[in-house]
Amino acid sequence: MAETQKPILIVEGLFYQELADELRAGATLALEAAGFSHEVIGVPGALEVPAVIAMAIQSKKYAGFVALGTVIRGQTSHYDYVAGMSIRALQDLAIQKRAAIGTGILTVENPDQAWARAARDKGNKGARAAEACLSLIGAQAKLSGK
Repeated sequence: MAETQKPILIVEGLFYQELADELRAGATLALEAAGFSHEVIGVPGALEVPAVIAMAIQSKKYAGFVALGTVIRGQTSHYDYVAGMSIRALQDLAIQKRAAIGTGILTVENPDQAWARAARDKGNKGARAAEACLSLIGAQAKLSGK
């Protein structure tokens, strides 16, 4: 990592703690392999992730962001709101603020699907979200001529 490179901020929804730990582990390994330092902030759930990223964008302390969390469908429409609102808010931030946000918020039907996506030896969506963030940082640099 270049000395002047800002760290990446991982913001993780902790509602499903064990899944959050696995997603974060995948993201952390991917960032470290690419030579980026990182910081982590945990929030109660997926719905709070975009708010913290918005605050962090304003701070200008970070090169990019990795959004992690899990939303598992239940018996009410709450799933639809949380899944849709959190993903939409992240996309809005990425576009409006031109922020490099890798999104790793899982939206699944059941815990088995969540583990199939989160596990580092399976879907490794934490790493994929970190890699998306790094790809966007690279695109920003290319487009700005840096």
